[in-house]
Amino acid sequence: MLSFTGILVGLLAFSQSLTSATPTTDFGASKNCTTTLPPPRSAGKLAHMGVNIAGFDFGCGTDGTCTAAGAWPPLTQFYGNDGAGQMQHFVKNDGFNTFRLPVGWQFLTNDIESGVLNSTNFAKYDALVKACLGTGSHCIIDIHNYARFNGSIIGQGGPSNEMFAQLWFNIASHYKFESNVIFGVMNEPHDVPDINLWAQTVQKAVTAIRLAGCHANDLLPGNNWTSAATFVSNGSADALNKVVNLDGPKHNLIFDVHKYLDSDNSGTHSDCVTNNIQEAWAPLTQWLRCNGRQALNTETGGGNTDSCVTFLCQQIAFQAQNSDVILGYVGWAAGYFDSTYVLSEVPTQNGTTWTDSLLVQSCLAPISGSQKGSTS
Repeated sequence: MLSFTGILVGLLAFSQSLTSATPTTDFGASKNCTTTLPPPRSAGKLAHMGVNIAGFDFGCGTDGTCTAAGAWPPLTQFYGNDGAGQMQHFVKNDGFNTFRLPVGWQFLTNDIESGVLNSTNFAKYDALVKACLGTGSHCIIDIHNYARFNGSIIGQGGPSNEMFAQLWFNIASHYKFESNVIFGVMNEPHDVPDINLWAQTVQKAVTAIRLAGCHANDLLPGNNWTSAATFVSNGSADALNKVVNLDGPKHNLIFDVHKYLDSDNSGTHSDCVTNNIQEAWAPLTQWLRCNGRQALNTETGGGNTDSCVTFLCQQIAFQAQNSDVILGYVGWAAGYFDSTYVLSEVPTQNGTTWTDSLLVQSCLAPISGSQKGSTS
């Protein structure tokens, strides 16, 4: 097995190769297409339809300050909600095929600023990943730290890029033979001073994952909470378009975007006011198609209200119409949340029967038919 000393040598060599190489084509340069590019006839069905199974991220603030003790594993063996049962229900009864499993960096290292996994805590998180894999679904490992560790930005005054790379090398080494695992490099970076430096941080993580022998999909997040509406305009798309695999190409490198439907895009209100199509998804799909890239909407949702049913169903229909570049959506959230949570997607259980929330039944569940619905 490759040691982390080996990975540091690999990272250095790879960085030097990027600097010294003089390719005839600038593979990082983004294109600006002036004409509207329609989706291909093959578009119409999303590849990923999922739900976030939260709990291991509890105790984390948006400044990346997390405590391992604040996590609430969404598994009955740890006295939590039945996240495994939720996932089984979502797959069997609703047709979902993807689950995002957020976790705090501090939980994985037991509150130590390090890239070394704590074996006891990681075994608990791994139990959730195994429960997800056991359903036959795609399972997104999501570091839920907002580009920070205890308030300091990775690679920009906080933990070094090498430490972050070590964390991902160790995670990827554990799952390198699991074809259904997807690596979500970081949840919702925000207020990052230098997006190009952040892209370098993301590059180090991707390189570490590849050096661990893992070639799964990696999700690359941008600035401003990785908002779909500003992903292009704030420079995230251009910066992350330069991130490459070890051999140079960009296959399996997917942009990670979020978008809520409430008045301030915070995902904290029960009512929805927009389907996000004109201000976010239409311009983003054009940029992606123009540049030959793809994105996955790993957080979206709303309250269990009529307004959210209307607008979220429209958003999903538009995403499906553009499934060549928007690979799917993952709703926020089920897992350890209570059914009274404003964005709850937690199904209620009565014996062996599970009942979905209004928004899941009406829009998020693949069997709802929302992908073939109207966009207005």
